[in-house]
Amino acid sequence: MGENFSVDSNGKVQKHFVHDMLLFELPKLTRTSINGNRFYSTPDGNKYPSITTVVGFHTRQNILAWRRRVGEEEANRISRESANRGTKIHTICENYLNNKPDYADGHEEEHVSMFNQFQSAVDRINNIKCQETSMYSDELAVAGTVDCIAEFDGKLSIIDFKTKRKEIRKEWTDSHFMQCAGYGQMWEQHTNIPIEQLVVLVTTATGVCQVFVEDKDSYNNQRVPQLKNLIDEFNSANFY
Repeated sequence: MGENFSVDSNGKVQKHFVHDMLLFELPKLTRTSINGNRFYSTPDGNKYPSITTVVGFHTRQNILAWRRRVGEEEANRISRESANRGTKIHTICENYLNNKPDYADGHEEEHVSMFNQFQSAVDRINNIKCQETSMYSDELAVAGTVDCIAEFDGKLSIIDFKTKRKEIRKEWTDSHFMQCAGYGQMWEQHTNIPIEQLVVLVTTATGVCQVFVEDKDSYNNQRVPQLKNLIDEFNSANFY
């Protein structure tokens, strides 16, 4: 076992992560809701939509079609279940990255199992800059809370943790990578530290772990322009 890993009396393996935090604090934001959409207020008094809200605008037609297909009651049940699952697994993941030995204590077996599925992928993370941190971009006029900014396989990355009911295809990840690109822009505009890649880690209820990575070229030349177009569409729709 490597020097950054330990094994407890039950044989549970845990990595010990290095936290290479910033020497300065990112600006503090407050959250609010406008017409059911999440917004963030910046220290300068600007109100910017959540990147999650903006990206949701991109997928709204697919979601509406799905709700019509399965029915409102079933759609609401699945949505609640998925939201709860996502929150719980994000909490386990955050605890694990914070080197808590009891990171999974008190959580349901299903959620612990889903974390265990992609633990080996999470272990490729190190030198963590921040977790669950709110940021914004004046240039894009959006804000949001990033899951993790750290090195993944040695490259500084925006890392997003996703929970899914079943395995997804790469072509279904556009919205996830646009969201990551938004966080990358927010980070770079406040720190001047360049992001080298975007990473989406997926664990599914059907027992699958998926790792999707896009390099700096795709980030700057594909995802950022896509996101800017989407923000323009969102603003044109007058959601607030």
